[in-house]
Amino acid sequence: MSAWEPNTGATDDWYTPAYIFEALGVTFDLDVAAPPSGGPHVPAYRWIHEDSLSQPWEGFVWMNPPFGGRNGLAPWLDKFFLHGNGIALTPDRTSAPWWQEAAGRADALLLMRGKVKFLRSDGSLGRSPGNGTTLFASGPQAVAALERASGLGFVTRRAAA
Repeated sequence: MSAWEPNTGATDDWYTPAYIFEALGVTFDLDVAAPPSGGPHVPAYRWIHEDSLSQPWEGFVWMNPPFGGRNGLAPWLDKFFLHGNGIALTPDRTSAPWWQEAAGRADALLLMRGKVKFLRSDGSLGRSPGNGTTLFASGPQAVAALERASGLGFVTRRAAA
């Protein structure tokens, strides 16, 4: 959750629900923003638990970064799109400059239907967040995964140049 939204939990670690990964139908090579307090809940071969922005990323990545302050997602999205191979989860902040820039760089987006209730580190379901969720695709494997998950919301692809 973002700093400007109320966070009623004792932690900033929130887990993506399994139904999202099931709909995507992929296994990631690397989860680049795995929470330090929990085990590997993302279907991935490797996890980076800290200092991810200064480490190399390899293969097909999953990125659900810390939402942080107003522009806290910008460095994560910059590295994600430079890497060019993966899926990033962010809040729907369609009017925010960082979201607009990311939408322009993405090969596809999935605007999730409804509001995703994330899981706490103890496995309990969190409350409904104040905003929706967007999945950004970078690369053909990610586009195919978002298209498989189209039942979760609205998928749009970047027009071919």
